[in-house]
Formats: sequence, C-alpha cells, structure tokens
Amino acid sequence: MDKSAKIYVAGHRGMVGSALVRRLAAGGYSNIVTRTHAELDLADQAAVNAFFAAEKPDYVFLAAARVGGIQANNTYRGEFLYTNLMIEANTIHAAMQAGVERLQFLGSSCIYPRDSRQPISEDYLLTGPLEVTNEPYAIAKIAGLKMCDAYNSQYGTKYLSAMPTNLFGPNDNYDLANSHVLPALLRKAHEAKVAGAEELVVWGSGRPLREFLYVDDMADASVFLMEEGVEAGLFNIGTGKDISIRDLAELIMEIVGFKGRIVFDAGKPDGTPRKLLDVGKLEALGWSASVSLRDGIALAYKDFLERYVR
Repeated sequence: MDKSAKIYVAGHRGMVGSALVRRLAAGGYSNIVTRTHAELDLADQAAVNAFFAAEKPDYVFLAAARVGGIQANNTYRGEFLYTNLMIEANTIHAAMQAGVERLQFLGSSCIYPRDSRQPISEDYLLTGPLEVTNEPYAIAKIAGLKMCDAYNSQYGTKYLSAMPTNLFGPNDNYDLANSHVLPALLRKAHEAKVAGAEELVVWGSGRPLREFLYVDDMADASVFLMEEGVEAGLFNIGTGKDISIRDLAELIMEIVGFKGRIVFDAGKPDGTPRKLLDVGKLEALGWSASVSLRDGIALAYKDFLERYVR
C-alpha cells in the first residue's frame, strides 16, 4: 500500500478498528478516513453509497460489526444476523461500485463448525454444524467472506477475508451482559478484589479451550496481509496456542491480584468445546504473533483501569 493512499477503516472506534488506526498511523499511512456511527450508519444503504461515491477510498478495512459474547449472541439473534448482513453487504457492494482497489473483510473464528477438527484449517469452513449460541453472527460472517469471493469472481475485485481468533486489548467491551470471556473475567476479578470477595464466579465448567490474541497483534497481521499484496482468500489470524477457561481465570486472578477461589456456574453454557486456529497459512507468509497472553492481559488490565476505574 502506498503511504499516501486513502484508507477507510470502518468501525474505527471499536477494539479492532482502533487498533488498525494505531497500526496504520505507526506505519506512516497519512490519509486514514474514518466515520463514527452517528456520521455514517453502515446499515443504511443509501448513506453508504453516498459516502463511497464522495470519498472513493483506495483501500478498505471492514472492521465494523455488531459483536458480543455468548449471552449477547444468543439473546439478540435476529439483530446480530440482520445488522451484520447489512453492514457487510452495503460496504462491500459500495466499495466495488466506487472502484476500491482492495478490501479486507474481518470476521471471526466462530464461522467454523462447532465440533471441527483441531487446529482449525481454513479448509474446514462449512464442513459441519455451527455452534448454536452464535450461529446468526457466524452465518453473517460466512456470508461476508463468500460475498468477497463472489465479487472477486464476477467483478474482478481484490477482496480478502481475515478471521481472527478471540481478541482482547485496548478499547475492549467490559459490559458483563455483552462482553466476551476474557474482558468479562478481567472486570469480575477486579471487582471481586476491590470488594474483598472470597470467590470469583465463572460461567460454565471451565473446561473449554480457547485461543486469545492481543488486538494490536491482530492489527499488525491485518496490515501485513495488505502490505504483502494478498489479493484474495481466507486467512486465520491467531497464536496457534490455546488455554482452558479455568487456567485463563487463574492467570487473570494472578495479574489482577485477586486472592479468592474460583467457583464454576455449570448452569451457564460452555459454548464450543475447543476452538484453536491453524495459523500455518499466515505464518508461511512470514507473520507470527509477538505479544504473549500474560503480557497482553497485563496491558489490557492497565487499559481497563485507565478507562473504567475512577
């Protein structure tokens, strides 16, 4: 990518989008275009078409999405499906009409089958049933990546898809009703410490295995793919390592300084038993994660304290 090229980052206020803006700025890219939701509702087709017709960006990172954890995904099933379908359909189609040179669609590892073989290769897409609790979100993301493939085939566009594993870091969502497991545990551990509580309640059995990637590593991989000139295809982004929810909770407790005990609420859902991405395709291009889970959680906790604790 040319350093002066016009780059539109959709969803720049979110955790992923803000990390992309940081990475692009650090890389010397000087013409970054952003819009808040109030300025541009990506679910509004006419507004999106007008934006692309006026701005005509050279590159697009599509990081905007309606996101949440197990509870949010399972509660707002229709909203998650509709909103994400509209965001990606409007943005990808308007980008094609405006002659956008290259676009990267950012999805999620939940696109893969619930009981997929591990680690999960990009080739395992659509080989089995999805996890029920986040099926609407996953279907929307699958539609987005397939739309990129279809537009490449029909219109000659150069749109690729990146599927990151579970992300965390600066600007994460710590709302206990809608957040993902790591930020939720971080907040709960902090509040338990402050309250002098004796226990930390963790959803589920603690047995599921999850992979976590610090969001600035994800942004680095995302920009790397564009800088390497990758024009199409699906790429997993992760660390290639996973950890049980129990061990994650214990690590967070250690970093936060909570000395109590863990209590597992087996009445709450576990979600997918294991979800570890095969990142060999990306590593073969020369990229690998650099921030350890422990260091990343420490950085995330620092961000949490600065932004949420008064």
